Amino acid sequence: MDFVSPVLEVASLICNCVGDRADHLRRLSQNLKSLRAETEKLNNVYKDVKERVEREENLEKKKRTHVVDGWIGRAEAMEKEVNELLDRCDEENQKKCLGTCCPRNCRSSYKLAKMVRKKMDAVAELQSEGSNFQEVAVPLPSPHVIERPLEKPVGLDSPFREVWGLLQNKQVGSIGIYGMGGVGKTTLLKKINNKFLQSSIKAFDIVIWVVVSRPTNLERVQETIRSRLQIPDDRWKGSEEDDKAAEICRILKTKKFVLLLDDIWEPLDLLRVGIPPLGDRNQSKIVFTTRSADVCGGMAAQKSIKVECLEEKEALSLFQAKVGEDTLNSHPDIPKLAEMVAKECKGLPLALIVIARAMASAKTPEEWEINLQKLRLYPKDVAGTENDLFSVLAFSYDSLKNEATKSCFLYCSLFPEDYEIPSEQLIQLWIGEGFLDEYYDIQEARNQGGKIIQMLKHACLLEVGTTLYKLKGEYLKMHDVIRDMALWLACEKGKKNNKFVVKDGVGLISAQEVQKWKDAQRIALWNKTSIEELREPPCFPNTETVIVSMTKSVRMRFTFPSGFFTNMHVIRVLDFSNVRIYNKLPAEIGNLATLQYLNLSGTMIEYLPIELKKLKKLRFLMLDDLSLDGRLPNQMVSSLSSLQLFSMKFLYLSPVDEIMLLKELEQLEHINDISIRLTSIRSIQRLFESHKLRRSTTSLQLALCRGVNQVQLVSPSCIKELLLERCDELEEVKIIHFEKQVVPSKFPNPQCCFNHLLSVRIRGCNKLLNLNWLIHAPKLQYLQIEHSEIIEKVIEDERSEGSEIESDLSVFSRLIYLTLLNLPKLESIYEHPLPFPSLRRITVRGCPKLKKLPFDSSICMSKKLENIIGRQKWWDGLEWNDQTLMHNLNPYFQPLRSL
Repeated sequence: MDFVSPVLEVASLICNCVGDRADHLRRLSQNLKSLRAETEKLNNVYKDVKERVEREENLEKKKRTHVVDGWIGRAEAMEKEVNELLDRCDEENQKKCLGTCCPRNCRSSYKLAKMVRKKMDAVAELQSEGSNFQEVAVPLPSPHVIERPLEKPVGLDSPFREVWGLLQNKQVGSIGIYGMGGVGKTTLLKKINNKFLQSSIKAFDIVIWVVVSRPTNLERVQETIRSRLQIPDDRWKGSEEDDKAAEICRILKTKKFVLLLDDIWEPLDLLRVGIPPLGDRNQSKIVFTTRSADVCGGMAAQKSIKVECLEEKEALSLFQAKVGEDTLNSHPDIPKLAEMVAKECKGLPLALIVIARAMASAKTPEEWEINLQKLRLYPKDVAGTENDLFSVLAFSYDSLKNEATKSCFLYCSLFPEDYEIPSEQLIQLWIGEGFLDEYYDIQEARNQGGKIIQMLKHACLLEVGTTLYKLKGEYLKMHDVIRDMALWLACEKGKKNNKFVVKDGVGLISAQEVQKWKDAQRIALWNKTSIEELREPPCFPNTETVIVSMTKSVRMRFTFPSGFFTNMHVIRVLDFSNVRIYNKLPAEIGNLATLQYLNLSGTMIEYLPIELKKLKKLRFLMLDDLSLDGRLPNQMVSSLSSLQLFSMKFLYLSPVDEIMLLKELEQLEHINDISIRLTSIRSIQRLFESHKLRRSTTSLQLALCRGVNQVQLVSPSCIKELLLERCDELEEVKIIHFEKQVVPSKFPNPQCCFNHLLSVRIRGCNKLLNLNWLIHAPKLQYLQIEHSEIIEKVIEDERSEGSEIESDLSVFSRLIYLTLLNLPKLESIYEHPLPFPSLRRITVRGCPKLKKLPFDSSICMSKKLENIIGRQKWWDGLEWNDQTLMHNLNPYFQPLRSL
């Protein structure tokens, strides 16, 4: 009876697998399926969280939270544990008895079944946790102090030592620095700020710099402090002033801070801002600058320090440095005359600098004697009053070459204090005003405008701003003293106070105030919400300019009273850019027969009145970034018979309307500057098939072009700016010289170049691989490539291996800014080293395969290089042909986290 033993063995196993154990074993197969499914869900959640974390870290400069970082680690460990458990279960499954479904070892199988059940619960819990993250990353902490640009100060050693000593004094919390305009108060404050950069000075947690200016804008002050403290949006947006102050106060109470407030014109209520009272507990400090000793008293400064004018020796040293050795050495008598001129400036640094620049080109004693006599006609005593300062500074104005240059200078005073003016916008306004009418061609007028800007900069009447290059050339600003002087001159030295009306600050403009503007020549309203309704249309018989605009930090709705534009019979310029005028433009603007410049960019206007057809003298029409409901009025553009410049960037029309617009533009006799956005291949072909349109187009945006796999750019062309955006099917860009196609990989020759192309931006064109056509833009200054999944090389050298670069080719010889963002396959900018003689900045982010930069220590590097920006990990992973190059470039590297 040999068959009995196996039967009894099976029976015994079955009897042991009963109750709870039997239930676990019965559900094991189903639980394994569930575990696999839940693990797959967890893996998907893990991928979503990881992608979200990487996106915020790479694009938003944030750092993952510790909670999320821990969860990612646990999720990765869980996946490993689950895989090991599943492998064990598979092995156990292979050990069934006699080919049956019964496990050979019920005890071992039971343990595995329990582990599967527990692991299911753990996976589900981990999955739930990952699905409910509200925040995965937080902003990186800002540096405790941000360096301010500063030339070597002259004559400020004594007040600096005094202020710095007070900052070490535990008994002094607030310090006021006062003195007349242009004496060096801001320079002193910058020197104090930068002193905290020294690694040995770690007495304070954070140094906060705020420019207050006039009129005092509490919201702007709070916004600047909020930015430095990195207060998140959910604690800020939509909050009232008091709530914002409370949040600032809550954070500052936990820190030992230094608050540097520059250019205060009236006592600032620090409690309303959110600055906690200073006390012995945290030893925080407040230092501010002002022109008035009364403000020091109003701010309850514990110590007030007056910045005096320079001593005679220091003043002469500064004056000589700004005049230049070439001029001083041009005749033996000039050094003595320079000393006499410097004395007339009474030691005021700004006056010394301005007048020195005005004298820099005077190379004969006779010129110096004549100018010295002119200077002495103004009051000598410059201490104490604004008029004395203006009189000295006006000497530089009087020295400007012609009335056009003087008008251009005075015009800059229409912009708010501390506002950085795009040079391109400023020059276009000058042209619209008629200051450069002797140059009928817009490009010639622009060139002359550029020369005027250079003259004003050299005379220190304009300064270079700090705003980064943004396709608008450089940004400019006026020192507040210079701006006040310019307004004083524009208003005929204060005799006609409303000749130039400049208002800055959010609020309602009363009807009574509008009545005072009847003699105004130019009106500029900044950050105003509306004008009070008037009983009858106002009369502006002399008004040539109306600018109504908002700064970037303020986006509020503006409303005009009815009939406001009815009686403007000599108006030339209307600029409403970036002001929120909703729905429709006032129809009476169509009756402004003398209007030559109309800028409606960014106004939120949905409809354009058909009456605009009547603007027969209009030369400039800007419609950038509008959201028109429908199309442009039929035949409106073609009716503007004097139109020279038409701009329609970031404005979408249907393909049919694009064709109609191009036809209308082609009918205009004087058009020679077109900026346009196109979305269809027919529109692109129409543009390049027309000699007139091709010759006139200076800015071309090709966006969302469906079905377009090839773009043919016709040379010669006047395009200055080119944007290719989200053209998902675009594979190739070809250069066509009249009827002859240019092979993309060939290097440029004078016959086949885009000699005017200065800026190229390529964004989200995921099939565009070959960018060799860029070599046909020898004057390219700005190149930005981002969000492309296949680009491997910016420029690929397809010549025979071993060939030398022909005189460095001039490839990228004019390039100033190079930006490469989120290009995962990018390996090379260019295969050979290039000199980059004009390069100032390279920014690289999200390009993990880019291991080499096209530099070589044997090639002379750009002396203009300012920084190379990227992730520290990327920089550390770069490969260098020689260590000398690495050491030479290392000082220019700026990690992204420090920005």
